[in-house]
Amino acid sequence: MSRLLMPKATAVWLVENTALTFDQIADFCELHPLQVKGIADGDVDMGIKGLDPVANGQLTRAELEKAEKDPAYRLRMAKPAFEMPEAKSRRSPRYTPVSKRQERPDAIYWLLRNHPELTDAQVSKLVGTTKSTIQSIRDRTHWNASNIKPVDPVSLGLCSQIELDAAVMKAADRLARENEKAGIEGAPLKPIEPALNLRTAASQRPEPPAEGKSLDADSVFSKLKGVPQAPET
Repeated sequence: MSRLLMPKATAVWLVENTALTFDQIADFCELHPLQVKGIADGDVDMGIKGLDPVANGQLTRAELEKAEKDPAYRLRMAKPAFEMPEAKSRRSPRYTPVSKRQERPDAIYWLLRNHPELTDAQVSKLVGTTKSTIQSIRDRTHWNASNIKPVDPVSLGLCSQIELDAAVMKAADRLARENEKAGIEGAPLKPIEPALNLRTAASQRPEPPAEGKSLDADSVFSKLKGVPQAPET
């Protein structure tokens, strides 16, 4: 729902040019009835020029006449002839203090080395830089590449640990979705039959003789003949 333009100026015009009640004007202009009464008495908002809501298309003449005949009726704004799209605010890069700008390449290098899953847009948002700078550090074509060393951006105060963790988690989720979409699966599981055969063989091995009993070689070898051999690897 669109909002009324210049509500106080509209209230001044309605007070001076219509027979609407203070409550009707207050409801339409989103003001307090006492404030509308003060406008009518000349105690508040003096010097404000009235604005005709009918002329600017926010109220129809028929709607105004209907409200004047019925004090209990509440005015409704007219539907605009043209729907204006909402202006989308563009996010500017994070502001970096002058004292920290010399340390920014070190932070970028650290992020590229330790979190390659981050996109250039995420790195730019974290430390407040441009994609061209990120690319020059990645390609080692930066003018000061020989002196750049990886330093944690959190320790430099360029971003918080919470912001860094959130960016890393978002990048990990994105990679997981891309891998799932591409049908990439993990390594196949190893067959379990050799392991089961080894366990079966171990369970069928003869128990050591109790103390005081002598070993009988014939009985031992006869038991071993029935034990299945483990597969050769």
